[in-house]
Amino acid sequence: MTIEAGNNAPDFTLATDGNDSVSLSGLKGKKIVVYFYPKDDTPGCTLESCAFRDLHPDFSNINAVVIGISKDSVESHDKFKAKFGLPFILAADPELKAIKGYGVWVEKNMYGKKSMGVERSTFLIDENGVIAKAWRKVKADGHAEAVLAAANAL
Repeated sequence: MTIEAGNNAPDFTLATDGNDSVSLSGLKGKKIVVYFYPKDDTPGCTLESCAFRDLHPDFSNINAVVIGISKDSVESHDKFKAKFGLPFILAADPELKAIKGYGVWVEKNMYGKKSMGVERSTFLIDENGVIAKAWRKVKADGHAEAVLAAANAL
């Protein structure tokens, strides 16, 4: 199933860094940026996460919550957040509930070898829980700025 603009955002409840949890439904009334990324502390994921970190005050100013989701463990997220000073929620999805729910668990082809993995994707969710914009096959460079511009326009 492909999730796209106009769809209701699939709800999820996931464990997060700091031994906490987050539910999408618990954030209704706010703009929500959910970005799915393949792996903590890898070059593209670090670039993307640090860009969201650098723009975090701008997202906060427009009442937008940023949530990064990967299949990494809570412990891995804690280390990643501490290493790069990430001020937003990182949610662990080792069972792929949200990852599959948003249709971002896909077959990848790297150097002729096929494997399943997380497709770097971002979803901007409006205050009513509806997907306002979806980005798939994201290139990390400049992406956070594009998401911020779209969130500002909501």
